[in-house]
Amino acid sequence: MSTKIKIVVILGPTAVGKTSAALALAPFFNGEIIGADSMQVYRYMNIGTAKPTEEERKRITHHLIDVADPDETYSAARFADEAHGCIEAIAKKSKIPFIVGGTGLYIDSLLGGLLDGPPADHELRTEYKKLLSRYGSGYLHQLLARRDKISAAKIHPHDSTRVIRALEVFEHTGTSIVTRQREQAFGDERYQYIKIGLNMERSLLFEKIEQRTSRMIREGLVEEVESLIERNYKETCAPLQSFNYRTVIEHLKGAHTVENMEGIISRDTRHYAKRQLAWFKRDSRILWFNPDEISGIEKEIEYFLRNSRSMKKDGCREERSCQNTS
Repeated sequence: MSTKIKIVVILGPTAVGKTSAALALAPFFNGEIIGADSMQVYRYMNIGTAKPTEEERKRITHHLIDVADPDETYSAARFADEAHGCIEAIAKKSKIPFIVGGTGLYIDSLLGGLLDGPPADHELRTEYKKLLSRYGSGYLHQLLARRDKISAAKIHPHDSTRVIRALEVFEHTGTSIVTRQREQAFGDERYQYIKIGLNMERSLLFEKIEQRTSRMIREGLVEEVESLIERNYKETCAPLQSFNYRTVIEHLKGAHTVENMEGIISRDTRHYAKRQLAWFKRDSRILWFNPDEISGIEKEIEYFLRNSRSMKKDGCREERSCQNTS
């Protein structure tokens, strides 16, 4: 029997219902929840991050929520380090860790580790940024294609940040960043895990996003931003540059009416949900469910916890085929 800790991961796009599903499932399996959300780690930012309520956090113990101030740096590496500690502590109590959130980078850093690559070379990046400014993103992508065809085939020509990082890794190591990522993905894994993805028909998800945006504004999103400013947090703080908070700040400066602000936040949230889904859809290990299929999810988790090696490499049990929703 494997001695690896078993963890349950519940992921999906924003507003799909991850918190509700986790609150329904965790008690059945004697679980505690570890948030995997890059915004919910920040204190004083409750409404705009759709943070679990105090009552919900009393029902089930939550971890890694309200662990940093808005002007504090919080990274995927820090998340992974702190989450590892939480997982160990939960397992020692003979409970099941539930990793719940929509920040794919955080989840990947926890389960597979961040790429073991060279540190940032700021001098080299400055040179590439000068080339970007002078010749455009297409030129940089062509430069990458001449040096690293594998990465160039995977990275969009307009994604200049990833193109520059791929060039940087190749310059320092002589190997493709994509190849290094693949090699690391097949390395030894620290935990046994099951990944449950929640999704629904796109128009229904967008409707939920619009409803949640309206509810955030009714519940005091504007006042929350005003209170952050009163606490002397600068609008340049990274979390205040996220679209929910940035748009409210623009409204407070007179750039948007309340109606326009609501529309912009809903639009940007829809775009964010699409990006989240694009990230998750790369992972064939995810078992996809509609959020209301709690009994089906429960059976999958129960099977996983009962068996020492229940998940195949592609994320599917032999008895069932992976489900996918659009």
